[in-house]
Amino acid sequence: MTAPVTVDAAAMSGTRRMIRVIDALGEMFTDLAAGRTRSPARTVVEHGDQRVLLVSPAVWERRGVGSVKVTTLTPDNPARGLPLIHGIVALTDLETGQITALLDGAELTAVRTGAVAGLATRWCTPEDTADLAVIGAGVQARALVRAITAVRPIRTVRIHSRTRAGAETFADWIRDTVPGPVRATVCDTARDAVTDAPVICTATSTSDATPVVEADWVAPGAHVNVIGGTHPDAVELDPALLAGAVNIVEDRTAALEGAGEIRAALADGSITAEDLYDLGTLVSGQVGAAGRTSVLRTVGMAIEDTAAAVALFEARRAAEPGPDGPSAVPPTGEGVPDGHV
Repeated sequence: MTAPVTVDAAAMSGTRRMIRVIDALGEMFTDLAAGRTRSPARTVVEHGDQRVLLVSPAVWERRGVGSVKVTTLTPDNPARGLPLIHGIVALTDLETGQITALLDGAELTAVRTGAVAGLATRWCTPEDTADLAVIGAGVQARALVRAITAVRPIRTVRIHSRTRAGAETFADWIRDTVPGPVRATVCDTARDAVTDAPVICTATSTSDATPVVEADWVAPGAHVNVIGGTHPDAVELDPALLAGAVNIVEDRTAALEGAGEIRAALADGSITAEDLYDLGTLVSGQVGAAGRTSVLRTVGMAIEDTAAAVALFEARRAAEPGPDGPSAVPPTGEGVPDGHV
């Protein structure tokens, strides 16, 4: 029996690898929207004080691969100096049944979630977009910057986070790791960060129904990537913005169950379910967002792990050169919503 290839966090870093993941997700979401694949519900086992064990299986038939992710979510870990999320992903060959790779689950989660936002940004923004606003400064915020800078020539990043120290550390990381000259600025308020920004990313750990970003702060025609809070009714973006936006989701059914902004907008009649467009329809050209305000609201799906895992496994097998862009990030536990584990 051939031993599985190990793909650690370092082997998931670099711009080329991020683009591989974004491209693979584009293929997968096209298949998902067309009904050529599916993403089963994960199994969630709660235990202790808000501790969670999750098992997430999926197969991508066209690529002949499947994966199973086992993840733990431990809220007390950041105080211990440990990551909020631990996990492992086993990638399998559907023809032989062999386990071909074992991947760091926490890093894969961050990479593929960032890559989903990168994919939407690629399709919703002009190619010369150079300004980015990020709300949050943790693991997921860094992965978002990695993904957005892989698809757009970002030269300014405005940051707001719950702690100034965390935001300053994040800004230093951006200056040190993002290719090219990038001006990273820490803002005192979320409003200061997002005003006039053409691309906005939110990656907080909010559990509140009070928006982190208000609708009237967002410039007309901007694109917003909303990663989501810590439970299905948590809100990062004012649901009022959805009424006039192109609303992109990974999968309509998953969004209706787990996206707080969408649930709130549906409840108050601002939108209907028909106002939600699967990401695969955007990638395949069935819906367009050029010149319009657009919102991607993600909840995380097991099939995303499968697509990202096969892309990174193929990169590892191809023995590509090491990092050529933003590197693997140290775990902080901030800004990794449990909807994305």
